[in-house]
Amino acid sequence: MLISPAFAQGASATDQGWTGLLPIILMFVLLYFMLIRPQSKRAKEHKSMTEGLQKGDEVVAAGGVVGKITKVSDAYVSLEIAPQVEVSVQRGAVQLLLPKGTIKSI
Repeated sequence: MLISPAFAQGASATDQGWTGLLPIILMFVLLYFMLIRPQSKRAKEHKSMTEGLQKGDEVVAAGGVVGKITKVSDAYVSLEIAPQVEVSVQRGAVQLLLPKGTIKSI
């Protein structure tokens, strides 16, 4: 006999190594498309929204505080939440930009 049985079985073991690795690769691809990509898209949209804030916009801040922007600085935004009542919040705390006139209808 020229080839021993142990050596002949070695070829199929390498084929199974790649086949066994395929589910792990598919899990990483699925993880990327289901979790990582949508999260980075949401973060990019939020960043562009916070950079575009300007005086007079109506927003919802963290904790559900609804107000109208009165001052905008590099790191903070002043919100008028009631007549003569202003609160300063970080730009990142602004969660949602509301359509104009929403505060009057609430």
